[in-house]
Amino acid sequence: MRDAFLNRIATATPPHDVHAKFVEYAPSRLADVRQRSLFARMAARAQIEHRYSVLPAHPGQGLDAEGFYGDRFPSTSARMERYAREALPLARRALDRLRLREEAGRITHLILTSCTGFYAPGLDLEIMQAYGLRESVERTIVGFMGCYAAMNALKLARHIVRSEAEACVLVVNLELCTLHLQEEADLEFMLSFLIFADGCAAALVSAQPEGIALQGFATAVLPESAPHITWHIGDAGFLMHLSGQVPGLLERAMPTLGMPAHNAVHWAVHPGGRTILDAVENGLQLPAEALAPARGVLRDYGNMSSATVMFVWQRLLEAGIPGPGCGMAFGPGLTAEMARFEVV
Repeated sequence: MRDAFLNRIATATPPHDVHAKFVEYAPSRLADVRQRSLFARMAARAQIEHRYSVLPAHPGQGLDAEGFYGDRFPSTSARMERYAREALPLARRALDRLRLREEAGRITHLILTSCTGFYAPGLDLEIMQAYGLRESVERTIVGFMGCYAAMNALKLARHIVRSEAEACVLVVNLELCTLHLQEEADLEFMLSFLIFADGCAAALVSAQPEGIALQGFATAVLPESAPHITWHIGDAGFLMHLSGQVPGLLERAMPTLGMPAHNAVHWAVHPGGRTILDAVENGLQLPAEALAPARGVLRDYGNMSSATVMFVWQRLLEAGIPGPGCGMAFGPGLTAEMARFEVV
């Protein structure tokens, strides 16, 4: 049976670099001097230099210049209204770089992933209308699956292409994580929010034999790990819990996940944080350079949830060095989604 190919990827972020501002602001929400000191040490070790948001940073004492996080933090409704306002403009930045207008007539399917906002009629229809896609385009939303959702979207795109020879699948991964800061002054939450950012990736998958051949996928759920990554809808946004035990669980599980990768020369690993990448590197005994693309994305953009691993795939695609590879992304479950691929 034919392979499916990840032909092109384009990415985009909002214009506002907010990482330095958050590092400056977060300690003011921690009452305990020891917690403030620990946050500063962890921020310095995070290996993140830039993170981007749809919210402009405040030039003074506040967090954002618009007062979105002001004296009272916004309700879930207000956050969803902002998501609906910002989603299409950010998507268009990526889709224009993908040159979607030139490909509009070829698109047969549209797959959208997001876990940071919902509305209907939604972003999928807005993209279809903005770029003149045919009304017969089949649309699928992969929602609320977290950081590994892009792998599920690529898996679904592969199934479509392998069953329909003429299919051309547009995959869009868009996340506005910075809309979900919580008001509680909790060190663990502040440390988890230290890594999250906004971003969008857009890709084309077809049977056209160029780019990256998607050769197979596998899924593994780590036993008794469900409480360690959670994502719930609250009255004041979406509530993320990321346990400090996740890296250790992943490192121990790496040799048992079941994705053959002994000959991989490329690694498209979701950079969920420095300690996540360290866990993969140590658990699989990889050379330091193996995860350089993932560490570069973490440094330049932070963790953009489902969009992030596509930024890593993009770097591999643009480097154009032929060879086999292994992709990995992690999220609630605790689930590992994996892929075998080859840069052709």
